[in-house]
Amino acid sequence: MPKDNISPSFVDMNNLEMSDQVRPLFDKVVKHVKENVDPISDEFYALAEQNENRWHLNERQLELLEGAKNKAKESGLWNFFLPNAETGEGLSNLDYAYIAAELGKNPLASETLNCSAPDTGNMEVLERVGTPEQKEKWLKPLLNGEIRSCYGMTEPGVASSDAKNISTSAKLVGDEWVINGEKYYISGAGDSRCKIMICMVKTNPDAEPFRQQSQILIPLDTPGVDIVQPMTVFGQDEAPKGHMHIRMTNVKVPRNNVLWGEGKGFEISQVRLGPGRIHHCMRSIGQAEKALDLLINRGLSRKAFGKNIINLGKNMETISRSRIEIEAMRLMVLKAAKAMDVLGNKEARVWISMVKAMVPEKACKIIDDAIQIHGATGVSQWSPLPGMYVKQRILRLADGPDEVHHHVVARAEVTAYELSNVRKMGSK
Repeated sequence: MPKDNISPSFVDMNNLEMSDQVRPLFDKVVKHVKENVDPISDEFYALAEQNENRWHLNERQLELLEGAKNKAKESGLWNFFLPNAETGEGLSNLDYAYIAAELGKNPLASETLNCSAPDTGNMEVLERVGTPEQKEKWLKPLLNGEIRSCYGMTEPGVASSDAKNISTSAKLVGDEWVINGEKYYISGAGDSRCKIMICMVKTNPDAEPFRQQSQILIPLDTPGVDIVQPMTVFGQDEAPKGHMHIRMTNVKVPRNNVLWGEGKGFEISQVRLGPGRIHHCMRSIGQAEKALDLLINRGLSRKAFGKNIINLGKNMETISRSRIEIEAMRLMVLKAAKAMDVLGNKEARVWISMVKAMVPEKACKIIDDAIQIHGATGVSQWSPLPGMYVKQRILRLADGPDEVHHHVVARAEVTAYELSNVRKMGSK
């Protein structure tokens, strides 16, 4: 194609370089993780085994975590995830993609920079559509890393992949919303530092389908909010954050706790879920990188049948395929991030769905291959690989299952074909 015929947007979409201004910041993040996060990680997780209350961090854990957070703040490494924010934080989605991939290599790293889910998505919602009062009460302490939050969408009684099915009700009685219903697998709700939930509720069952839902701020200490139990993931409760089953019985919150206005639930989801989905995928690349390093280290450090096990069977091919998949994932995530920067979150939806359908599945496979080369150790408490696998497997369900995202991509592709005079094949 002649250069003159290439649109600016096409050029922008394919420029996936990290910006010059962020390169020094990226180097500082790598240094922070290496010097301030990696050294505390083993002690942090070992201390958890001593906790009488599994849902509370002990004083030493908090000391370690706050120490790393303070060092991050002092270095200017804080709240990177919020592009174009009025509050001044944030990088472009493309630049943040490079940093998030590094953060994904250590489960503690994101929190030390105040860039962990589900807080990031909740902060973005509050920053974009919250009232001044809502921002003062909830966004400010979240941005400061003083509290944690959760997001209530999934329900046990309906297929929540179709958000129109959400049945938790919120009825306006005077100046209060009265909320009844159940949510489950609410990530982070078990953490004692979690103070606020953004909850998807049905406020008007008689409205058109996409205007029935609203999102409401519910403090977790509100009377009637009952954390029933932690849901397990492959038999583990993942304390202290957990994934909670929450029952709400006549929960009353002020009328002004609704976000953006009644009937805006689906619009808010697009604000929240697009960035959230891609942030997960960014971190997944870091997990895949770590798994590959663990695979290679194991293969070089163990011998069988007179050879390093890295040279047995198809292990070298496995390494090659893992590296190829990681680079393919990285390019796709960078392209999706750039689409969000250039086109906006709504228009970039198909790109976001592409990476959400692709990356967790590929990361699972790479981690599984690393488990295999470790043998029995790979599924034991002596290895981080089981936890890494679980988190990636969860991602194939979180923020929309694989099937939903494949449907989004396929529907867009079929539409593009039908509208194209170039691609469409004549009838025979």
